[in-house]
Amino acid sequence: GLGFNIVGGTDQQYISNDSSIYVSRIKKDGAAYLDGRLQEGDKILAVNGKDLKDLRHKDAVELFRNAGYDVSLRIQRRLQPQNGPVGHRGDGESGGLPLAALLVPGLALAAAAVWILLRYRQRM
Repeated sequence: GLGFNIVGGTDQQYISNDSSIYVSRIKKDGAAYLDGRLQEGDKILAVNGKDLKDLRHKDAVELFRNAGYDVSLRIQRRLQPQNGPVGHRGDGESGGLPLAALLVPGLALAAAAVWILLRYRQRM
């Protein structure tokens, strides 16, 4: 594959009132990662000259799958971070860090701090 996942389409809008196709994840050591130009959040406007406007998600996926070895992408760089709907995954893989990936380590640190504090107080 090309080494990245996409979200969006007329049937699975990633951003409300926007049926564009977006890069949701760059796979480490994949073609896009090694090339280094594509970024998560980029809007993909065309693949090999074929406009992605008003396509269903599965039709966009098919265009990428049939793109061939040399692929030309026309993209629009994301200027600011945008949050898509929670729980949407374009092709079954994560489109970014789930909220739990951010909360769980923070909760674990807080729990460890409370445990250390309680142990410290017991010794006093």
